[in-house]
Amino acid sequence: MTSLSASPRKKLLAVLEGERFEKPPIWIMRQAGRYLAEYREVRAKAKNFIEFCYSPDLATEVTLQPIRRFGFDAAILFSDILVVPDALGLPVSFVENEGPRLQPLDPALNLSELHGEVDLDRLAPVFQAIRQIKAALPAETTFLGFCGAPWTVASYMIAGKGTPELAPSRLLAYRNPEFLERLINRLVEASIAYLCRQIEAGVDALQIFESFAGALTGDGIGKYSIEPITRIINGVRAKHPHAKFIVFGRGSGGNHVRYAAETGANAIGIDWAVDPKWAAKTLQPLKPVQGNLDPLAVVAGGDALNRQTDHILEALSGGPHIFNLGHGIVPETPVAHVEQLLRRIRG
Repeated sequence: MTSLSASPRKKLLAVLEGERFEKPPIWIMRQAGRYLAEYREVRAKAKNFIEFCYSPDLATEVTLQPIRRFGFDAAILFSDILVVPDALGLPVSFVENEGPRLQPLDPALNLSELHGEVDLDRLAPVFQAIRQIKAALPAETTFLGFCGAPWTVASYMIAGKGTPELAPSRLLAYRNPEFLERLINRLVEASIAYLCRQIEAGVDALQIFESFAGALTGDGIGKYSIEPITRIINGVRAKHPHAKFIVFGRGSGGNHVRYAAETGANAIGIDWAVDPKWAAKTLQPLKPVQGNLDPLAVVAGGDALNRQTDHILEALSGGPHIFNLGHGIVPETPVAHVEQLLRRIRG
């Protein structure tokens, strides 16, 4: 007999434990974003993006907006992967329509620009937002925290911005691997501390975004991506043994198998270039899979969206699956197409 006081079941958490559902849980990367008019209204209240991330009330509101509108099975904390370098002493700003800007690290300074440890007081507004979101979320909604993987975050810190093909960080890996390793080690320790505090503030599970996995060579993906992510997961679990992780290695192709086999992740996120039939055959026997609709299929809508959605559902229906996009939803996405997607999945 079920107790009347029992909490509603969280489907996404159940998938992370290996359970399969006929209708998979769904959330969408960047689901709190510019495609929503209500998001744009709140965004206008902050003078810049980093202030937005550090405003607990605003971050709470935009995190909750897509839950209220769509009833997604998970909410993801509204923040940015670059709050970690900001809290390490490398201030971050955002240029409208261009992206983040940081002072590029100088290897000659041997990381002296950075704090020895991440300044968790600087991140206190993020943890306050988590507490507020947790208190407001429906009981059945999984709450996801996140961080950027060290290679992805280091690439921004080395170049001072996003760069085509990540040439600055790739060159540094060849010319000065010792420096890159020290930077990644610093980011591993910072990420462990940051994610532990997110768990303590109230998130249910964590996603690690390796957005730039596709820029790494075969040797590099182990050294600069898989090994650091594994250390983060192990480091968090040393303090929180039951912590659950999704690892999203965008562009990593067949190396998704290594993320599944080596990192200790509970689920593997796949980008839209991955054949879901391959994922069903190769990845799902190892770990639950998250993904992987092309965001532009949601922009297109109509029969194309239905066909692509059905293809993914059919391919991955035999194992544990979290439906998501293969990357973040784009600003020009019609809200009606998101509603269409949800109807197709939920029936």
